[in-house]
Amino acid sequence: LGWAAWKTYVGQPETNTSRGLAMGVLGGALRGTPEEALPVLEASLALVRRYWWRDERYLLTAQASLGSCLTSLARHDEALVLKREVYAKWLAKLGVSHENTIINGLNLAASLIQSHRWDEVKPFLRDQLLPIARRSLGADDDTTLKLSQNLVVALRYDPECTRDDLREAVTIMQDVV
Repeated sequence: LGWAAWKTYVGQPETNTSRGLAMGVLGGALRGTPEEALPVLEASLALVRRYWWRDERYLLTAQASLGSCLTSLARHDEALVLKREVYAKWLAKLGVSHENTIINGLNLAASLIQSHRWDEVKPFLRDQLLPIARRSLGADDDTTLKLSQNLVVALRYDPECTRDDLREAVTIMQDVV
């Protein structure tokens, strides 16, 4: 479907919105092969920055897609830069309780975990994201459950975890079940 969308609009001028969207769709369709998706997503982001820079949602979506691709390629530091920026902009635009902000916070937390930034991810999840997600989305919401799971992972895999960290992880899992 991604290739079909791209082939339909490839002959259009760069400024054609449908062409730009088709490039993003193609990049998303290539998720299973991030090496192939990367140049498409980089080109897509470049086009968005060049022609649709005023459409912040479009720009943030393109940045988030590229960040996810970089994560798939184990380029965690580069992904982390993009995900921090995307989260900060959604936070400023929509507020702390909006679902898009929380989802992008989840993406940032996952990158922090993959980068082994335990001292940053644990308070981010425990003190910021999880309480807000529980209030805004509900304790049983899929995103809230994923945030809980990420906190458990961060608590468990931190090389300096304490017994209290492990107890907290067990308590979280018992509350989820």
